[in-house]
Amino acid sequence: MRLKTLLPLDTATRIVDEALRLARQEQMLPQTVVVLDSGGKIINVKSEDGAGLLRFGIAMGKAWGALGMGISSRLVGDRLGSRATFLTGVTAASDGKFIPVPGGVLIDDADGFTIGAVGISGDTSEKDEYCAIAAIIKAGYKSEPAEVDSDWQTSNLSGAKDN
Repeated sequence: MRLKTLLPLDTATRIVDEALRLARQEQMLPQTVVVLDSGGKIINVKSEDGAGLLRFGIAMGKAWGALGMGISSRLVGDRLGSRATFLTGVTAASDGKFIPVPGGVLIDDADGFTIGAVGISGDTSEKDEYCAIAAIIKAGYKSEPAEVDSDWQTSNLSGAKDN
């Protein structure tokens, strides 16, 4: 049997490595990056030295939640932020794996089909999301959301909503 891979390991590796390169370039806190295929299987994951123990679970929850809802984790949070009952239900349905803050970004191919997701955690959610979006685009794919938060560079943990 041969399975067709829509998001190959070498592509996932390029995305992870570019996201980490961008984080170092911007002097961000240590990052953990997870790339999932469209079925939610882990294709690649790396944690920088000094990344906190919970960062993997947070990055995974951002990517997994984006795939599960079919929209970026930023958009999930924006849409559900005022719908606490529904947000609680989605969290329960996902066995607590759902993290609805920026940093979970869908990877779309040239035809607009979602082939995977990136989840990043380590700095502010806006900075995490910037690294994901820029890395996906650098790898030749489209991201959802297509553009970074315009305030990503000024976000900081002392004033951030979530990370």
